[in-house]
Amino acid sequence: MTMSADLSAGAAAASGSGAETLAEFERAFAAQRRRSLRNWTLGTTLFLILFALSSWLGDFFKVTQITLPDGSRDWRWIIPAGLPRLGEYISQTIPTLHWDSLGADLANWFWRWKIWMNLLFETILIAFMATVFGVIGGFLLSFPAARNLAPNTWVLWITRRYLEIARTVPELVWALIFVFCFSVGPMAGVLAIGLHATGALGKLYSEVNENIDMRPLEGVKAAGGSWFDQIRYGAVPQVLPNILSYTLLRFEINVRASSIIGYVGAGGLGQELRTAMSFQEYTDLSALFIIIFVTVVIIDYGSEKLRHRVIGLEERV
Repeated sequence: MTMSADLSAGAAAASGSGAETLAEFERAFAAQRRRSLRNWTLGTTLFLILFALSSWLGDFFKVTQITLPDGSRDWRWIIPAGLPRLGEYISQTIPTLHWDSLGADLANWFWRWKIWMNLLFETILIAFMATVFGVIGGFLLSFPAARNLAPNTWVLWITRRYLEIARTVPELVWALIFVFCFSVGPMAGVLAIGLHATGALGKLYSEVNENIDMRPLEGVKAAGGSWFDQIRYGAVPQVLPNILSYTLLRFEINVRASSIIGYVGAGGLGQELRTAMSFQEYTDLSALFIIIFVTVVIIDYGSEKLRHRVIGLEERV
């Protein structure tokens, strides 16, 4: 009887304890749901406020006067009023092509193709040199800019501020500065894009460095290795695949950037874009766009193949 009573009392205590644990879990879960709902509501409200403020500052709600087909003027919301003009502008960039004279029409469309090919080659070389400078600078500065690898706080702070300044100033602004210093030409474009790429790649590389496994570095340090030895043998082998991916991505970005900075005299196809827009040669704009688009597609395809070959993805597939 005593043993049965003890077992019954133990079962009742366990049942009561289980019920209390379940009730406590349900209360904690309900509290967590309330906190999540409150945070979601607060975040959504803040997003909508910022979106509405940005739309208002960006004149998305602006009402402007437009000229109607009959010559009269009326007040309309700027977005539906401007969309027809966008379609009109795009239609002007499309050349007239006829099947029976397709060759002549294409030759007339790409009438400056020899000059454009030379400038395209110059654009790619500008992007290549700028990427080389950006990779060298960003790679060397990414290690002291990583919080887990910086030798001291001062080096970390100075390196990060330099990278921030380099990538905060747009390429066009750097190009204007270097054009003023070194005159017009590709050199200004290489320096402008290279400096901006140093800041951008240094930031990306440093974030990769902060996610590495520190045990290899600790092993090198325990063996008597210096800070440079830890970076060389402990960090670099871990980050090389990601560095390659970011480098190839940056090269694609630099090709597009180098085709624009010529607008301010820094070499490349940008000067032709400026000339076409100044003289309203709309079909030249579409031809230049096609040239740049095809170039970026080819570079993207080649970069993907190279990246897969390096990381061994093609062998696994």
